[in-house]
Amino acid sequence: MKKNVLFMTFVFIVSVVLAGCNNSGKPAVTENVYPVIPKPVKLEPQRGRFLFTSDTRITYYPDNGELQNIGEFFSGMLARPAGFTLPVMVAEKDASVPNTLFLSLDTTLSMNDEGYLLDITTRAIEVKARTPRGIFYGIQTLRQLLPPQVESTAKVEKVAFSVPCANIEDQPRFPYRGLHLDVGRHFFPKDFILRYLDVMALYKYNTFHWHLTEDQGWRIEIKKYPKLIQIGSCRKETVVGHWKSKGENKYDGKEYCGYYTQEDIKEVVAHAKKLYITVIPEIEMPGHSLAALASYPQLGCTGGPYEVATHWGVFKDIYCAGNDSVFSFLEDVLTEVMDLFPSKYIHIGGDEAPKDRWEKCPKCKARIQAEGLKDEHELQNYFISRIEKFLNAHGRNIIGWDEILEGGLAPNATVMSWRGIKGGIAAAKMKHDVIMTPGNYCYFDHYQGDKDKEPLAIGGFLPLKKVYSYEPIPAALTPDEQKYILGAQGNVWTEYMATSDYVEYMVYPRACALSEVDWTPAGEKDYDDFVNRLEANLQHLKVMGVHYRPLDE
Repeated sequence: MKKNVLFMTFVFIVSVVLAGCNNSGKPAVTENVYPVIPKPVKLEPQRGRFLFTSDTRITYYPDNGELQNIGEFFSGMLARPAGFTLPVMVAEKDASVPNTLFLSLDTTLSMNDEGYLLDITTRAIEVKARTPRGIFYGIQTLRQLLPPQVESTAKVEKVAFSVPCANIEDQPRFPYRGLHLDVGRHFFPKDFILRYLDVMALYKYNTFHWHLTEDQGWRIEIKKYPKLIQIGSCRKETVVGHWKSKGENKYDGKEYCGYYTQEDIKEVVAHAKKLYITVIPEIEMPGHSLAALASYPQLGCTGGPYEVATHWGVFKDIYCAGNDSVFSFLEDVLTEVMDLFPSKYIHIGGDEAPKDRWEKCPKCKARIQAEGLKDEHELQNYFISRIEKFLNAHGRNIIGWDEILEGGLAPNATVMSWRGIKGGIAAAKMKHDVIMTPGNYCYFDHYQGDKDKEPLAIGGFLPLKKVYSYEPIPAALTPDEQKYILGAQGNVWTEYMATSDYVEYMVYPRACALSEVDWTPAGEKDYDDFVNRLEANLQHLKVMGVHYRPLDE
């Protein structure tokens, strides 16, 4: 034990010397000493390092349960690889106690509620913010400054858990920083969802968009409608390779099933809350609803029979907009969804809903006439607006893909612009909130290298550099209109991602680039600097066992 302490002391002294003054008298900053992603707004390097030891304490002020939880989060993370547990306790307002990580709230700080100050000296560390959420993000920065072995779940020998001294002032550019996951095409177990959230938190994402229903599978237990999981959660087989509209397709002949119980969902939501991540559920309507129609055929225009889809694409059978029982069904479903998810937003889809069945359906024609609608596009607006009124009455707001603009936009809807940026521009000019997620910059199901050398993907080409180059605020917007752009989101559609390892390969490091798009001021971004930090930062993911795609040489 004494030898280990002597060794760590020696490493600490050497680290201080290496981070000491150069000939100019200024701090000598070596490459990757501060591999923080997303890049902080302001970081001033200082001489020396702070070393965490078994004598270090974590203190917080004022007495606040969230601060205590954050302190215990950091202590628990460090305990596994370091072999010692830092005590967490309430402190006096004075933060001058040596060998201490001090967490403090200060509502007078001139930054937004997610910003933080991080002051690291050789003597102590202070994280200060307006809210506990800001403190949590400061801790993520501190985490990235530690050796990557901090992510280990087992004790690590001969590693000094120290961080370089610095003064950091930081806050996000956008309030919405999202990452999406489609579990309809392929299902991923609860434990992977928890891990997905863990990695999101490291890069300061604050929203998880969980795409829970699809033509190919209904993945959320709804107590009132048990057939949704008895029938809708399984498809008889899955197409092999790309679906071909013409020619013969191959199928694997294997039944594919999976769903989350309500207890699973409660656990995911609770875990996300600890990480300051909001989970937004998506229940698709009126399209992408074959799994629901297969479970309850009376919800469609023709009455079926329907089958849970076995290949990918857009299907003509959708919820019947002229059938009042459809709205009763969806209101019942959404009531259970709202009980599970406390999020302000509920995503209701709204994309890729062909009108073929509605054009021939007597009930839909009657609805158009009764409501004085012009056509089936306005019928879709009626459908979305009716659902919105229901959710608004329960204190929730809707998000929909940009197709919800067709036929008129529901009064309080937020638009997720995916077909380029036109939908986002149109919505912002109408004074609606917008989340930017254009496919050519934010769709992580696209190839990220030579498709002949990469695993099968849906198509397209989206390398890391292009993700990093994205600017979420369209030039066509006036300064007043720009405020409606809430941020950007990365989307992960899983037609060709059958395993969790492949999901991680497609998401990282592209999600690292998008996190910087969402957080860092546009004028502070520099791709070469990003890659330099990323090379070191990825070692954290390596220790975590994340199957990220290596950087191109």
